[in-house]
Amino acid sequence: MRQLPEEVVLAWGERNGPIVFCTVDTVGKPNAIYASIVHLIRDGRIAIADNYFDKTLFNIRSGSRASILFITKEHKAYQIKGDVEYYTGGVMFEEMLTWADPKHPRKGVVIVTSNEVYRGSDRLTL
Repeated sequence: MRQLPEEVVLAWGERNGPIVFCTVDTVGKPNAIYASIVHLIRDGRIAIADNYFDKTLFNIRSGSRASILFITKEHKAYQIKGDVEYYTGGVMFEEMLTWADPKHPRKGVVIVTSNEVYRGSDRLTL
């Protein structure tokens, strides 16, 4: 598993607002949503709580990879592209229940493992 560059970990702590979470369907049609209940796992993966996924969940179950876009308070943009896993039980799901607000459904958790990371148009080394 590749760790996120320290610059990205620090930027994550300074992100402004929700992330944009993108998947694609089986014919390549993109779907983008805002996600605000997110968590950076110590090993560098990103967890996203599934509260109201519809097309996103269909795309994930169809084998989609994902892209996460976020902006910092200083208006620096970062994009993380990677593989996706989805859990409705087990360790990752139980962990999500500790940080996701219980006022939302918390139906599952998406885990994104980075393969590529960008700051603006600059590709960062993993």
